[in-house]
Amino acid sequence: MYVYYWIEYFESGIREGGMKTRELLSQIALGEDSTRQFKSDIRNAESLASEMAAFANSEGGMICIGVGDNGSLPGLDASDLARINQLISNAASHLVRSPLTVRTENVAIEHGRVVIVVTVPKGMDKPYFDKNGVIWLKTGSDKRRVNSKEELRRLFQISDQFHADELPTKAGIDKLDRLRFRDFLRDVYKRPIPDDDASLLLLLQNMNLATAEGVLNLAGVLLFAEQPEWIKPQFVVKAICYPGTQIHVSDYTDTEDFAGPLRKVFDDALAFIMRNLHKVQAGRGVNAPGVPEISESVFEELLVNALVHRDYLVNAPIRVFIFDDRIEIISPGHLPNNLTVEKIRAGNSNTRNPILVSYVAKGLLPYHGLGSGIKRALELWPEIEFADDRDGCLFTACIKRKQGLKVIGEQDAEKSSPKSSPKSSPKTEDRILQLIAHDRSISTESLGAELGITKRAVLKQVDKLKEQGRLRRIGPAKGGHWEVVE
Repeated sequence: MYVYYWIEYFESGIREGGMKTRELLSQIALGEDSTRQFKSDIRNAESLASEMAAFANSEGGMICIGVGDNGSLPGLDASDLARINQLISNAASHLVRSPLTVRTENVAIEHGRVVIVVTVPKGMDKPYFDKNGVIWLKTGSDKRRVNSKEELRRLFQISDQFHADELPTKAGIDKLDRLRFRDFLRDVYKRPIPDDDASLLLLLQNMNLATAEGVLNLAGVLLFAEQPEWIKPQFVVKAICYPGTQIHVSDYTDTEDFAGPLRKVFDDALAFIMRNLHKVQAGRGVNAPGVPEISESVFEELLVNALVHRDYLVNAPIRVFIFDDRIEIISPGHLPNNLTVEKIRAGNSNTRNPILVSYVAKGLLPYHGLGSGIKRALELWPEIEFADDRDGCLFTACIKRKQGLKVIGEQDAEKSSPKSSPKSSPKTEDRILQLIAHDRSISTESLGAELGITKRAVLKQVDKLKEQGRLRRIGPAKGGHWEVVE
């Protein structure tokens, strides 16, 4: 009531300097939130310092002194100004560590009263402590203490003093996949892997993959450990395909969890998405195999972005949901620092995990330059929406599927495509053997995705190769592997 009366009063132009006052009243009308705090008076410098620290550790904000919690405007008397301004200066300079530079502005209201507006900038040297060493964060219109290691690490991460991918793990170099690391050294650096453990550890430390204490850091585990999921079980990808457009409790058409080194997780998650997309004719002849309804390159860019830029301080998996009308890739962690959806759509970026980014740039994952992935995905498929959920600490890429496409059915695909015929060419059989030789645990679904044929067609070819004695299965369907005989 108070606010709207004052807006009407000042809009009438009765008082001079109305523009400045109208801006204040417009802010007051919005009420208290994570960027605005109202105080009818201030007499405790330590309490004010904790408010300033909370704003500086968050996104910055304003403290309006002389405004009641309910939006009333008691204002301050001229005799209060010197006292409160001195108190503001002491709080910002001596009771917050590191000291803050705040801006104050006196705004005139009716009857010679004044409101002091204190603007606290977003801090550049986070985290900020109060006099007692407490770190505060804004939560809506209130503030709260930082009381977990994860939150403290995240504040250091925001200030570029610490990165999650350099966190030490409990894995020694005995957990290293030496064959994978050997191949990387050979292909990228043209050098052999050291023979002795001491030289190997020194090399890993110099490559920012191991700590001074002799254990692999998180980047070393994610990139080159034999079984990363045994060391960090939460950093996997969980994928599920639902019928319809909603999440079901128990009704799904396909589901799988993907673990292993980052490259394997990427390949398997991409294959899952591609095998659950429709194949469309896209103007091709009836004998030509269908093409995916959405280019594979779109998902390459988005999956790389999810794996490399997710917040590894959040102990949760990346999730992939496939619905009839959309595909969602949900990454733990909101956009870092000052990034917004609009900025990433324009190609801006902020490196959250610099070690991972540096190795991805060396060819461990498809990579086309920092900040270009989202932009390239949008160029290939503009129907992508992004949601940055800061409260839920999630970032979602939602890829819209086009409805009414002419889809090639499984039976039609098998009839129309030479690759899906029981008498497919030796070239297809050889390609299956090549893929299995490269990855002995590859699934039939992944084989189909690589070859552009159906799962049923893959099974026919696999049975034929078994009959010919060229391929055999070792162990069960889940947990076993293929063996190429010839």
